[in-house]
Amino acid sequence: MTSTFTHLIALEPLGLLYGSAGRFLSPENLVGRSGTQFPPSAATLSGLFAAQFGNAGVQTLQLAGPFWGKSDEIAHDQTVYVPLPMTYRVQPSREDPTTGHIHRRLTWQPRANPDPTAPQGQWRDVEDRPLDRKYKSDGWWISLAEWDNPRTAQADPWEFLPHLHPRLDPDERHVVRPSDPDAPDAAGSLFLENGVQLHPDVCLVYFSNGELPSGWYRFGGEGHLVSVTAYPISSAIQALLNRSPGPMFALLTPALWGSNRLSQRYPTDWPQPQALLTERPVPFRYRLGGSGPTKRLSRGRYAVPAGTVYVLPKPIPTPWHTWDDAWFPKEGPSMKRWGCGLALPLPDAVAS
Repeated sequence: MTSTFTHLIALEPLGLLYGSAGRFLSPENLVGRSGTQFPPSAATLSGLFAAQFGNAGVQTLQLAGPFWGKSDEIAHDQTVYVPLPMTYRVQPSREDPTTGHIHRRLTWQPRANPDPTAPQGQWRDVEDRPLDRKYKSDGWWISLAEWDNPRTAQADPWEFLPHLHPRLDPDERHVVRPSDPDAPDAAGSLFLENGVQLHPDVCLVYFSNGELPSGWYRFGGEGHLVSVTAYPISSAIQALLNRSPGPMFALLTPALWGSNRLSQRYPTDWPQPQALLTERPVPFRYRLGGSGPTKRLSRGRYAVPAGTVYVLPKPIPTPWHTWDDAWFPKEGPSMKRWGCGLALPLPDAVAS
């Protein structure tokens, strides 16, 4: 069985994109980047499909992301950058801060006769040194084409540009005139937008099982314009996505496990992992839709971040697209619709 993904969706913004999600900003909290979330999740892209095809047209929709690429490379050879697995440690080059040379690579060494009360093994690098926290891996990406033997990692190809906006009157381009000048929020006519600017010739990338007509769309919380182009997914990417995760694998996308009320680190049907290399969970929330102008918000959850590495006592023998839907929470659609937990195996033999 081949992967369910048939198309690669590239989004190239015209100007800024929106970089906030989840939390509200008030006039009293106009500093920092509270609630920052970027790039937008696959659930945001599903809104474009729903607007184009209607609710009935997205019942079998399957997406995964977010990833990114360079526009010319996406058009020619589909070079897609995915989150760096946490078994890699990179040290940024002093000459070029946007490129990191992979400095170390970690492997899991199980103990021969583990004590039930002690760890079943230890993370060590190729020089037999234990894991430390000297090097960071978050905010780095590797080319999917070099998944088996990556040499360098790319830093986030965007920057945040927070700026203030006036809260405008709905009928004219003028700041809101409070009806009661003595009201506590009478002066609250400004709000902070966490704008995000992508580097030139960079686009966001998602996998899809359907084609979205190319053109200009309103995308994200502030409705910024993006140019959408759909490409048939390459055979090389298809071959990667058809791999079984095996006993040791990394997540390409955030993963939501558990029930609608309880977030877990792995599905209850899995055996307890021997090792789990991860970071703090990330918030995950989306709009369910609904009749009228008011849209329902889903229950807020915490997701295991992309790049997390699992080591299981028994391998998972089938690729991600065949995994049981019962492993994923469901509120409206199953979380599997948005590629939650998309995983690829990590190579056993490593080189420095």
